[in-house]
Amino acid sequence: MRILLWAERQKLRRSNMVWVAFFATVLLAAIVLIGGQQVYEGVRYIDTPGWFLSVLQPWATMLALPAVVALLGSYMICREQQDDTLKTLRMIPINEAKLTVAKMILAFVICVLLYLLLFVLAFAAEAVLHAPALPVGMVLGFLKAYLIDGVTVFFAISPIIALVSRNKNGYWLALVFAELYSFTGMFTSMSNTLRAIYPMTAVFGLSGYYDSTPGQFALSCVSVLACGVLAVIILAGQSKAAAD
Repeated sequence: MRILLWAERQKLRRSNMVWVAFFATVLLAAIVLIGGQQVYEGVRYIDTPGWFLSVLQPWATMLALPAVVALLGSYMICREQQDDTLKTLRMIPINEAKLTVAKMILAFVICVLLYLLLFVLAFAAEAVLHAPALPVGMVLGFLKAYLIDGVTVFFAISPIIALVSRNKNGYWLALVFAELYSFTGMFTSMSNTLRAIYPMTAVFGLSGYYDSTPGQFALSCVSVLACGVLAVIILAGQSKAAAD
């Protein structure tokens, strides 16, 4: 598995997809920062300590990062067929199931790293604007929230990566499906029950962005874990079909 992970990492270094994900994250942070210049009751949003850290997390999740990670993960799985290297890999031979697992693990790591990058960008802006007003406890709390978001968002979108990868040349569909999937969360968030069940808003209950009762927290856990289990079932079915 370590060799497979190394090989996939080397492939990504030669791909532009990682740069697309990086620049999408930076661009989103810049857009939200510009939006913070709006004035409400005589005060700019960005002048409130902690505003950028608290707002960037949900906006990134609702509008961009899940779609970017879904595109990247699907591309990693589909590229063997697209680059016509799958036949060569089968001659080695190589375990396709383990190869897919390696790709999913790497996509998971990238998802967490993108959310960490998002946190670093937000924290850097907050530190420049009003460092003395940032308690250490608040910063650590946001760091924890961003990390949990990175983990849970991947689980939430993993079925999309698994489903789209069935069509070996349709990885751009993952971008579209994941964008619609995450954007719908803006409507499900209006209901306490729906936001605890719908995976893309359940992640906010788990990270602490939404206040949740123990029952809602449990529903969110089940929802996100169910997505991960569904992705495993889909990928296992694909591997079995390929073996046959």
